Amino acid sequence: MAATTPNHSLTVSGWAAHDSSGKISSYTFKRRENGVNDVTIKILYCGICHTDLHYAKDEWGITMYPVVPGHEIVGVITKTGSDVKGFKEGDRVGVGCLAASCLDCEHCKTDQENYCDKLQFVYNGIFWDGSITYGGYSQIFVADYRYVVHIPESLPMDAAAPLLCAGITVFSPLKDHDLVASPGKKIGVVGLGGLGHIAVKFGKAFGHHVTVISTSPSKEAEAKQHLGADEFILSSNPTQLQGARRSLDFILDTVSAEHALVPMLELLKVNGTLFIVGAPDKPLQLPAFPLIFGKRSVKGGIIGGIKETQEMMNVCAKYNITSDIELITPDRINEAMERLAKNDVRYRFVIDIAAATSNN
Repeated sequence: MAATTPNHSLTVSGWAAHDSSGKISSYTFKRRENGVNDVTIKILYCGICHTDLHYAKDEWGITMYPVVPGHEIVGVITKTGSDVKGFKEGDRVGVGCLAASCLDCEHCKTDQENYCDKLQFVYNGIFWDGSITYGGYSQIFVADYRYVVHIPESLPMDAAAPLLCAGITVFSPLKDHDLVASPGKKIGVVGLGGLGHIAVKFGKAFGHHVTVISTSPSKEAEAKQHLGADEFILSSNPTQLQGARRSLDFILDTVSAEHALVPMLELLKVNGTLFIVGAPDKPLQLPAFPLIFGKRSVKGGIIGGIKETQEMMNVCAKYNITSDIELITPDRINEAMERLAKNDVRYRFVIDIAAATSNN
């Protein structure tokens, strides 16, 4: 879509990082006025994703400061453009990672906007009008309606927020491998964090035998008793790894830290698939032997398209699946970021944007 003349006159209060220290502070900035295809959203809650931490600290070397993080946004529509379809004022809605795409390529035309070459994210991206995008650590958001989803009435808004990133990130691979409607498989989930705990919930809801694979022995009770996992493998225990060799049909790897893939690959059956959704800072080693001697596949993916995200939301409403969250006020964002860096969260921080005052 061709760029248009920016009309950024909407003053918004939010929270931004201004340098690689990653420290978040109050920030007042301008958003575009509501256009013909836009909806204006009063943000109620916004989840904190590990990606927010990467961008705040410029750990990937691509941050454009000041950066307003946040791509797990939920709120209520306060204004709609004249060409908006399917949304009205007062609707409960969510915005995930996607702000714009070309709308014309093979991916956009097949509801896979998330793989468009011209994909732009809701923060640290470049919108169609040439402006830098700002995310959900703010009180108001303006979005093109084609990148917005409805939040089902039965889902609590705060616990639904992380579904817009963490939820769709693990739902999409499961759907891609026919694991949503075809029960009875043995699946593994590597890492029991913000993504992993939702993956376990999906796996059990869809009728699968779920094994959690973790470096933390303390998470075994949590995995089995709280989340309902069937098995637990301590990835540092060679005996447990050997005992589960060639036992799993599919493994979803959610870990964002550097780790070995060989032990995971050996857990797969012949023709099994390891699907990577975590984003480690350093390259992962991928030896050939576990692949060729097991006819195994390694894949990766990011989030999902808007249609699939709406489907995921509806599935979550059907099975009453939400994220386990710790709700914080905006003045505690830096504390939450520090704890997130230490994996000290069970399992997702969500900012209560509506609790903000003029002093934040």
